[in-house]
Amino acid sequence: MTNKKIATIGLLAIVMLLFTAGLASAQDEELTDAESNQNKTMVILGCALAISIAGVSSAIGLALAGSSAIAVTAEKPNLFGKCLVLQVLPMTQSVYGLLTAILLMMGAGLLGGGETVMIGSLAGMGAVWIGLAVGITGISAINQGMVASSSISAVGRNPDVAARGIIFTVMPETIAIFGLLVGILLMTGLGLL
Repeated sequence: MTNKKIATIGLLAIVMLLFTAGLASAQDEELTDAESNQNKTMVILGCALAISIAGVSSAIGLALAGSSAIAVTAEKPNLFGKCLVLQVLPMTQSVYGLLTAILLMMGAGLLGGGETVMIGSLAGMGAVWIGLAVGITGISAINQGMVASSSISAVGRNPDVAARGIIFTVMPETIAIFGLLVGILLMTGLGLL
């Protein structure tokens, strides 16, 4: 595909999103309980997307790093602590998915036991996109697991490189941090925080 075609498709997607957002905000003026409950269902879907995609990705990343950690500690048990630190790093993406889900549930009034919160269609649909953004950027946990696996292998050969291995392993996580940041900013803009 050429850059012109990609740009055209992207522009069309943005226009469609803006159009649906305009329709959603126009409909939010006369919100009924049934519509609010339907929009809360969308929030629940957003929560599910955030935690499930990021969680599965973290599990894969943990497995990749864990298999290397087991191999190294079988031969050098004294390196258990260093290997454990590297192996656990891909779990943070699932924490971002969990945090996103909790914040979305609180914003929609599904947690906290407070008064009933009316959720408009823009916030409901926004929650789905927020969950998707955090979940998809959480896929970086798989790549982080690969880097952690290599770092663990390097620590097995030379324990002095553990700190450098941690630095390399943390780098893929910045993508998930960007996804979480965008999610929080969107929640704030949609009135969910």
